Amino acid sequence: MDTNDNILQLEKLFVEADQDIKDGLISEAFDKLVYIIEQETEYGKAYNHLGWIYETKYKNYAKAEECYRLSLKYAPDYSAVYLNYAILLSTLERFDELKKHLENALTVRGVNKSKIWNEYGIMKELKGEYDEAIDAYKKSIQFSLINDDIDRYQKSMDRCKRKQGIMQGE
Repeated sequence: MDTNDNILQLEKLFVEADQDIKDGLISEAFDKLVYIIEQETEYGKAYNHLGWIYETKYKNYAKAEECYRLSLKYAPDYSAVYLNYAILLSTLERFDELKKHLENALTVRGVNKSKIWNEYGIMKELKGEYDEAIDAYKKSIQFSLINDDIDRYQKSMDRCKRKQGIMQGE
């Protein structure tokens, strides 16, 4: 099998693993992703999906971070990893790193800016910086084309305003 055929086979397997994840077949997806990386150690998209499995299913945050970093290294144009890694950094409350990551993510073509600004808003809200959080949620709305997401971002803004009132003793 020549290199092009091998790459095509790995791409096909990756699509299958992606569908397995959507179908809740996590162990099947995991096995396929590991196989892909065994065949091609620089297959960055597979690292992203493995990172997501480690983070969300196994709660192994160290391994998830390792996978996301490898995905960023080997597939810097793969937009999904930017949001996934941002969520992990937020979960771990590593806000300084998160801020730098979000700033970088906003420069990458194809990244969902609406979701990245939402993560920025979440970070600011968790830090109690409600005005900045509201500004970030407004940016999320600006870049969103999905009504349900716009409604969610509006609710986030309302929640921040409510928290501000509570914190100010209103």
